[in-house]
Amino acid sequence: MRADVSGLMQGELGDWLAGQGEMRAQAKEQAASRWTWSAAALMPALAFVWFGPEWGFDLKAVMTFFGVVGVIVWGYQPIAQAKKAIKIGINAGIAKSLGISYEHDVEPGAEFEAAKRYGLVPRYDRDSFEDHWHGALEGHEFSLYEAHLEERRGSGKNRRWVTVFRGAIVKMRFGREFRSTTLLQRAGRHKAWFGLGGTKDSVDFDGHLLAYVDQVHPAFEDAFDLYSDDAVEARVLVHPAYVEHLVALEKTFRGKAVRALFMRGEVIVAVEQRENLFESGSMDPEKDRMLAEETADNFAALARLALSINQTERGRVVAKERPAPPAPPREDAAQYAKRRAGGGFGRKGL
Repeated sequence: MRADVSGLMQGELGDWLAGQGEMRAQAKEQAASRWTWSAAALMPALAFVWFGPEWGFDLKAVMTFFGVVGVIVWGYQPIAQAKKAIKIGINAGIAKSLGISYEHDVEPGAEFEAAKRYGLVPRYDRDSFEDHWHGALEGHEFSLYEAHLEERRGSGKNRRWVTVFRGAIVKMRFGREFRSTTLLQRAGRHKAWFGLGGTKDSVDFDGHLLAYVDQVHPAFEDAFDLYSDDAVEARVLVHPAYVEHLVALEKTFRGKAVRALFMRGEVIVAVEQRENLFESGSMDPEKDRMLAEETADNFAALARLALSINQTERGRVVAKERPAPPAPPREDAAQYAKRRAGGGFGRKGL
């Protein structure tokens, strides 16, 4: 499933973008005008700050910094608004061609609370969310949006906001029913004995104990750790083909440290990114097609993931009249952890 960007650019979307030339030009002119007049007003004000009263170097530097930044931000607003309008138009056009929906603004749901509880995202002090894509991909209901999480660090003059996570949060219906909770993370996330004793045999997530599960496919054991309250079902859910698609999704999103949570018949995926996704807005019309192609590639990866996690025949959702497969036997996480416990140093000891 991939959007036909060529068809879109030759059709309704291309016509719409062609009509945005005047809006782009006006935004550039308005920004240039704001910067010109602001600079004319700022220069005598800064001259007064530096050659007027004795306020001290630090205060003068702070006033200069905020004055210059204020001018830059105020002048850039028309361009930012134009780029946002172009971005919404392109993304909405792509979404429509795929039979899904797109909104720029989004309020996170229960999936984000689950992501926080089970450590898919780090602790933070401030958050923002944008770019909500939702609907059905290959028969699966899904929701995707970007999260930007920041933490306040330092003290006094060194107080600053630091990004601790920027990435995509994906929620998707699984291709079969399951009752367990299973967490797939990069290896080494939960260290035993302060990182000296390998991987923990079990982890407590706000009262929910998940035990370490040995993976069937040894190729992924060094790259990922698997925790679950049902070891048998976890091995069925996290098939090697699914892990391969997760890694492919991570590469397509130019991300890192992909992790997934299987819970209540859904899978929640967090992909940490090095840059914003879906930023298809530009003041240069020559870049419209390229940015649209990048967005189309991202959704092609999502479609492949949808087929991978759906474990029904040919990757399609089972018809309602077909009976659901019997649930695999469950294993109590506490019993499993106790059974696996050996020397007390965790799975990968010293």
